[in-house]
Amino acid sequence: MNTVSFADLKLAPELLRALTESGYTTPTPVQAQAIPVVLEGHDLMAGAQTGTGKTAAFALPLLQKLLPHASSSTSPARHPVRALILVPTRELAVQVEESVRAYAKHTNLRSLVVYGGVDIKTQTPHLKTGVEVLVATPGRLLDHIEQKTVLLNQVQVLVLDEADRMLDMGFMPALKRILALLPRQRQSLMFSATFSNEIKKLSEDFMNYPTLIEVARSNASAENITQKVYLVQQSDKHQLLAQILRGDDAKQVIVFTKTKLTASRLAKQLQREGVSADAIHGDKTQLERMQALDAFKQGKVAVLIATDVAARGLDIDHLPMVINYEIPHAAEDYVHRIGRTGRAGASGTAISLVSPEEERYLADIEKLIKTEIKKEKAALPEHAARPPRAPRAEQPERSHEYHRPAPSKPHHDPWFDKPYVPSISAPAVPVKKHEEPAPVKPKAQIPALFMRKPS
Repeated sequence: MNTVSFADLKLAPELLRALTESGYTTPTPVQAQAIPVVLEGHDLMAGAQTGTGKTAAFALPLLQKLLPHASSSTSPARHPVRALILVPTRELAVQVEESVRAYAKHTNLRSLVVYGGVDIKTQTPHLKTGVEVLVATPGRLLDHIEQKTVLLNQVQVLVLDEADRMLDMGFMPALKRILALLPRQRQSLMFSATFSNEIKKLSEDFMNYPTLIEVARSNASAENITQKVYLVQQSDKHQLLAQILRGDDAKQVIVFTKTKLTASRLAKQLQREGVSADAIHGDKTQLERMQALDAFKQGKVAVLIATDVAARGLDIDHLPMVINYEIPHAAEDYVHRIGRTGRAGASGTAISLVSPEEERYLADIEKLIKTEIKKEKAALPEHAARPPRAPRAEQPERSHEYHRPAPSKPHHDPWFDKPYVPSISAPAVPVKKHEEPAPVKPKAQIPALFMRKPS
């Protein structure tokens, strides 16, 4: 089979130059299939594994279609929003816009990213100068629409990136409001790693006879990722995680949890144990999340604890390992989590710590990816393993009712056991019925002192 180059895809010289400077020479399968379809003007639904270059697959042809409108004028009227790229998370929004800007650096096309978690006033001045390509999260885009800082009436191309994740995060009402503001005559592109029935229903509402491209089978996990499962009690998960992180192949690891509370607690516990770890989740500000991500990319932090908010949009080159401290309830999220490793053809390892309570979710994952994952019993060192608990019958039973402890026996004085004996000095005088009370003896009068009146 002949190798296709970017030049064979009839891309503009300005874009080819940017690709060459970025070190890209050969398109990935999804790029080779998607770029010609988009350049021909067709709507597109493209499914491919994460890390296979979906961003370039829509950004390159999108920029080429906008090149005739590129202008060096400083007038905002010459730079209306012509392409709208919607993404589910802040991190993904930042990375998509960085790629668009890199590909367009030899053109006069402008791009901007807007997302929540930061002051909207910092984004408004940049919007008012005019941009052709706008990358946005749905919620923040609606904020700008309500403040009338952005108009979408000249959008020619709409891109939904990670559309299934947007539905999982409850963005359907926001998407419908945004779609209603777009011109009917436009090109619509949908890129995602998975296609559920809900996604296909959504495509029917806003796409016109889309071309379907699936580079890998639906919901498949990457072939170059080694998947392992350790069966372990929930109470022993932290010890096993610490043991794995001490290994030589765990120099840079993302650890996924289900909740923000677990992510924060786990990061602090690892820090106390001398592991350079940090957490990234929805309760942190955008600045804190970006600082933690940058420190991880630069190697200052070896372990990044993340919730599923970070499962999409984390683009880290040569990430060797991901660990599922808790496996997700939704099997599709497992595919996206482990897709952070093994990107662009590199090999990777995905380890899942599965407690007995989570085995039913593991069965759903194996059914989805059509693969049985190798399972091992957790082997914890004898000195690290916790001593077994005593059987419940041997422990004092506890109930919800509060039992007051028996009071200690007070000191006993035998005097309190004697019968009552009347006092001898004050004999009781019986009183007859209807007896008149004894007359009260008047008090003796005290004679007054007479004093001589002064003469």
